[in-house]
Amino acid sequence: MTLRHLELQDCQSLAKEFLRPHHKNYLAMYSSVLGGVVTHPFLMTVPVDDHMVHRGDGIFEAFKCVNGNIYNLQAHLKRLEHSARAVYLSLPATLEQITDLLIGTIRISGTRDCLIRLFVSRGPGGFTTNPYECPSSQIYVVVCSPSSAPEEQRKEGVSIKSSSIPIKRSYFANIKSCNYLPNVLMKKEAVDAGVQYTISMDENGFLGEGSTENIGLVTSEGVLKFPKFSRILRGTTVTRAVDLAESLVEAGKLRQVTFEDITLTEAYSGSEILLFGTTFDILPAVMFDGHPISTGKPGNIYHLLRKLLDEDIRNNSALHTPVFDSQ
Repeated sequence: MTLRHLELQDCQSLAKEFLRPHHKNYLAMYSSVLGGVVTHPFLMTVPVDDHMVHRGDGIFEAFKCVNGNIYNLQAHLKRLEHSARAVYLSLPATLEQITDLLIGTIRISGTRDCLIRLFVSRGPGGFTTNPYECPSSQIYVVVCSPSSAPEEQRKEGVSIKSSSIPIKRSYFANIKSCNYLPNVLMKKEAVDAGVQYTISMDENGFLGEGSTENIGLVTSEGVLKFPKFSRILRGTTVTRAVDLAESLVEAGKLRQVTFEDITLTEAYSGSEILLFGTTFDILPAVMFDGHPISTGKPGNIYHLLRKLLDEDIRNNSALHTPVFDSQ
């Protein structure tokens, strides 16, 4: 087989043929390696010798911009700092500078509604596991079209199953790193099984989390339970939902909100099961390992929390970071 030796000018001409259907969702990317923002997907690249690529040696956050406002950004930046400290990674910019990069990239993308992915990598510099071969960490910001769950899932609910993929140890579970192989295998497991999501289980048979989702259980006694964060990532959406759920306790719709161990048996017999994530906010799970949850239909707490979250995302100015000068 004869391989084609591509020169720079060849690659530039290939860019015209590069576009694929999914590329229409990639709106803009900032790269500290390039020192600016690009809008052609062909140029949205990361060096192959970046430790984030070949070792998963990096951290990330994903959040949304709704009607020109980044939602709950400070919570994401706080978690980014935690992840950076946990893996001994120096942020290459202050949080204020990172915020400016995010705002600038969204502005160039030309949209008021989008999903933003922020990556901080160890940086390029070699192919071994030695982190000191990388001269400096790097920042990549990718702005994509917004994504959400299909309307049918919001109205009718989703099916979930318990996962066979081993749960992460607590140290790594609490770091939002780019080493997401277990999460990828969990999603593959879900697709192969014909369900929407799988849920990890710890060694004692207690519920953990989805591949990128947190889970909550409403008991028949009206208690909203969440797994403890010791073995799972502290999701920003579920954390906000916990705060909002306290108003349902005050209104008498819930008896209590707690964090405690949840068994499969308890989950099967629950009144409602709720999933929380950045892209879909909240979804009802109506089937778990083939067991219908209560009536097999989304419950009242789901509808109430969904309304509270929607209102919070769109109208809570205290959690908004404006992207444009005039809203």
